Amino acid sequence: MSALNELANLRQVSDKGKKQNKTAFIFLAPWLAGLVLITAAPLVASLVLSFTDYPLLKAPTFNGLDNYIKIFSDKRFRKSLKVTLTYVLVSTPLQLALALAIAVLLNRGMKGLAFYRSIFYLPSLMGSSVAIAMLWRQVFGSQGLVSTVLAKFGLADPAQSWIADPKTSLVTIILLHVWTFGSPMVIFLAGLRQIPMMYYEAAAVDGANKWTQFWNITMPLLTPVIFFNLVMQIIGAFQSFTQAFVVSNGTGGPVDSTLFYSLYVYQQGFVQFRMGYASALAWVLVVIVGAFTAVNFFFSKYWVFYDD
Repeated sequence: MSALNELANLRQVSDKGKKQNKTAFIFLAPWLAGLVLITAAPLVASLVLSFTDYPLLKAPTFNGLDNYIKIFSDKRFRKSLKVTLTYVLVSTPLQLALALAIAVLLNRGMKGLAFYRSIFYLPSLMGSSVAIAMLWRQVFGSQGLVSTVLAKFGLADPAQSWIADPKTSLVTIILLHVWTFGSPMVIFLAGLRQIPMMYYEAAAVDGANKWTQFWNITMPLLTPVIFFNLVMQIIGAFQSFTQAFVVSNGTGGPVDSTLFYSLYVYQQGFVQFRMGYASALAWVLVVIVGAFTAVNFFFSKYWVFYDD
């Protein structure tokens, strides 16, 4: 009888597990449908189209590797890649440094921490919006706030447009990206809260000052968080589009000085109707971002320290 009871219990547990699995799949169904229809299907479609000549208004025709061959002889491709790499390699370290500095200040237990954290996080929510990009264009444009203020000190002409100058146009967009430091700042703040205070207390007893504690305790223990933010922000920077599109009116000017890679993909696909070529450009970007991510993971073993 005991064996029969155990068998019955096992069947009940099995039936309960099947019901739970069905319930889980029901709740996951919308996400799975979105993954297949919105992410996976367009990825596969773009990969197929990258091997075609697709003028968007006509049916695509297979052309093999022609699109990929044309890419490496395309001067504007090289220009967009140069602009994007400059943007990524300059703006990402500056943004992370500012985010870490603000996080360290907020971690000192000041009053109204939740309020300040929300205020500093706000630019990350709005920084990629069209409205902020248009505001940025006005601030750095002719007769804008920056030129007007600098003119009072004799440092600039009030009619100077920082966006219309090829030497400074990219700098203005880099500043906009650095300004959206809220997201990595919140992650840094969470990482700082996980560092045990006993390390700082022991260091203080040994006579270590705040700067020494920061470099020998905070930075090593925070390297996993720094690594995470670095990878995510590099990927996000490579995909930047709205800022350059709005600030340059979709041209990437002046003189292609703000021709971001994603903006060039847009121009090829939706302005010149070369969707097959645009798909090939997009997949080259996937390879470039993947290579940067792989390099980061390879070198992380030399500077990222975990508890074990």
